[in-house]
Amino acid sequence: QVQLVESGGGLVQAGGSLRLSCAASGSIFSINRMGWYRQAPGKQREFVAAVTSTSSANYADSVKGRFTISKDNAKNTVYLQMNSLKPEDTAVYYCNALITTNQAMSRIYWGQGTQVTVSS
Repeated sequence: QVQLVESGGGLVQAGGSLRLSCAASGSIFSINRMGWYRQAPGKQREFVAAVTSTSSANYADSVKGRFTISKDNAKNTVYLQMNSLKPEDTAVYYCNALITTNQAMSRIYWGQGTQVTVSS
């Protein structure tokens, strides 16, 4: 069994910063990609950023230049550094990972979500 546990959300003023963390644990053989999605009230879940096992990163246009994704392979952890936050960044942020387990099963896993609120 695999679990993703997020942390680091909270309330911040516009222009401020937050860093989200997501740690994967369990029967993990390899992690092919980790990333972040977000869902604002009344909206669909949308892609934010992702990083592959080879450290190739990509971002949604709305966060480019403000957010940075990084990972610590030894800790099976991905981070999202969010700077210059805007009220429109307010959402529940979900960690997402494509993981191959020790049982040779590959699938996408999701975290439980962490709330980010940016006040104007």
